[in-house]
Amino acid sequence: MKFTKHIPAILLGILFVAFGLAYFFKLMPEPKDLNTNEVSFMTLFAGTGYLKFVKVLEVVFGILLLIPKTRSLGLLLIAPIIVNIVCYEAFIHNGFSIGAALIILNALGIYLNKDKYASILS
Repeated sequence: MKFTKHIPAILLGILFVAFGLAYFFKLMPEPKDLNTNEVSFMTLFAGTGYLKFVKVLEVVFGILLLIPKTRSLGLLLIAPIIVNIVCYEAFIHNGFSIGAALIILNALGIYLNKDKYASILS
């Protein structure tokens, strides 16, 4: 039972490290069939270097999630990135894919480790 409370954080860590590194090593194909909003958004992000910054944060925070001692900090730091993924899917992509699963995993991870956050909330 003690190990099961770490499963959501470990899954998030693996996902964010894998997809962050996949961006830098060009392991994923370029997306096709993007609408005009998505093309504009991605062109702006890629052109300014902001997407690289976000991907570096994803890898770093994903590593924090994989290390037991820093897992609680990683769950808090990755939350704004997950919220941005959900907002992108809702407002620009006009559909949901992985964002809802990420929110659920993050919320579950925080809930299962709520004892670590007691001092923040009191």
